[in-house]
Amino acid sequence: MATMGVAQADQYSDAAQKWVAEEFGQSTLTKEQQLEELAWFAKAAEPFRGMTINVASETIATHEYESKVLAKAFTELTGIKVVHDLIQEGDVVEKLQTQMQSDRNIYDAYINDSDLIGTHFRYGKVFPVSDMMEGDGKDYTLPTLDLQDFIGLDFTTGPDGKLYQLPDQQFANLYWFRADWFARDDLKKQFKDIYGYELGVPKNWSAYEDIAEFFSKHVKEIDGQRVYGHMDYGKKIRHWAGVSPMPGSPWPVLATRACQTACLLMSGVFV
Repeated sequence: MATMGVAQADQYSDAAQKWVAEEFGQSTLTKEQQLEELAWFAKAAEPFRGMTINVASETIATHEYESKVLAKAFTELTGIKVVHDLIQEGDVVEKLQTQMQSDRNIYDAYINDSDLIGTHFRYGKVFPVSDMMEGDGKDYTLPTLDLQDFIGLDFTTGPDGKLYQLPDQQFANLYWFRADWFARDDLKKQFKDIYGYELGVPKNWSAYEDIAEFFSKHVKEIDGQRVYGHMDYGKKIRHWAGVSPMPGSPWPVLATRACQTACLLMSGVFV
């Protein structure tokens, strides 16, 4: 293993000072703690200096910052070049699937929605992060890394209990529902007669699915408008999220993005 000379050490130390002063000022760590961590990165990166890592993510503001700022910072701090491509969300999924099916390396790492956790687990083409941190990557895992600092680890942990991804950015899942429908006595009675409990805001996925089924298969029509089915995340066909048409619009509103946890967009109830 090569070791840094004085000039190299000064180079990475100067880079750390610059980034802490100009970009990483807002931190829970003191400046001294930040510099200590960045010095650790420079030292740990020695065996890989000069390597190029190719990464892909969808084009959103979070990843634009990573591509334009953080990738540059990492290169200057470690000597490892990071090429972070920004592409459309569908292209990320297509390239990831192509790589898994062909065993041909397109990118070394992907930033993809955690909805694919089931795919990663079933195909066995992704090396679990937790295995890496405890195995071959142990010497290259930041000693001060605290996984509990990440929001959403449940969504990136497989059925085997292994962590397959580190959450990079988190969606806020918000739901709007037709309170007037939930308050109608006739619908409340009909729902309870069928499902045996009160119609209300669902507290789990089973209730969520019951309500979707109730409005789309049993109620079917409200105020002269058909209540449609649901939409599954990731399907390659167009599904209508079953909501009543907007005033003056002949078509139901199309769901533009499904929620992170592969939820069902319930017909006429959630948008």
